[in-house]
Amino acid sequence: MADFHAAPLASIAASVAASAGSRAYRGPLRGVIFDWAGTMVDFGSRAPVGALTTLFQRRGVSVSEEQARAPMGLHKRDHIRAMLNESAIGAAFTTRHGLPFSEADVEAMYTDLLPLTLAAVRDHATLIPGAAALCETLRKQGLRIGSTTGYSREMMAELLPIAARQGYRPDAVVTVSDVPAGRPAPWMCFRNAEQLDVYPMAALVKIGDTVADVGEGQAAGMWTVGFSRCGNEVGLSEAALSSLPVAEASQRIERAAARLREAGAHYVVEGPADVPAVLFQIAERLAHGEAP
Repeated sequence: MADFHAAPLASIAASVAASAGSRAYRGPLRGVIFDWAGTMVDFGSRAPVGALTTLFQRRGVSVSEEQARAPMGLHKRDHIRAMLNESAIGAAFTTRHGLPFSEADVEAMYTDLLPLTLAAVRDHATLIPGAAALCETLRKQGLRIGSTTGYSREMMAELLPIAARQGYRPDAVVTVSDVPAGRPAPWMCFRNAEQLDVYPMAALVKIGDTVADVGEGQAAGMWTVGFSRCGNEVGLSEAALSSLPVAEASQRIERAAARLREAGAHYVVEGPADVPAVLFQIAERLAHGEAP
């Protein structure tokens, strides 16, 4: 995978800021930038939470899935730090190790997370239902397909060929290893725009399943769409979700949707099959001079 640090991100940000006050963009949508786990692969975003809970257990600190999911979407190093900064987890770490955590602990845990995540990715790399069909539809419409992820480049090296064998090959893949800072910073989206050769940012839509995904798209000046059913906010595998009573499943999905709406998503839908209708609405809004 190429190293994209060559073009200064500051200049991209300055260009975006300069264009903000210019004449409203009324052109067509030109591309979509997807998250990975919980959005296009790994229904319920099971791989990262499993790796993180195992990581903390090996440090003698028991964490719940809810605690592991709270910072989901961040760079995994930032994710570990955010978990350790949570009061209950931080206290448990101090009790177990005799001292509060340090940055050296964060770095050591991040190093140990890599093999755990690689194994989890292999076990949870199935495309989410509708993802492949959605990409085929987007390509037929002439849209470019990009992607961002809280996974590192090493983690994505494991996932990319598995996704490709299932028919998912985005035109651009930008990881937290390629930028100075991960979500909610906009840098991965800007790198996608550069690789896809698409501008302004209003011509792009960011789609993901976490609050951090929504923040990333907002910071980049993009339209944002949240997935409520298949992602981190519900956090259940497709089989587990389908086994729940209909009313309970609906309540969980609605709670997830509410969190994404509160984060500022322009649209919240259940999953990939709902995207074409949303893109049509966004295209109409652009044609009338609306901006994200």
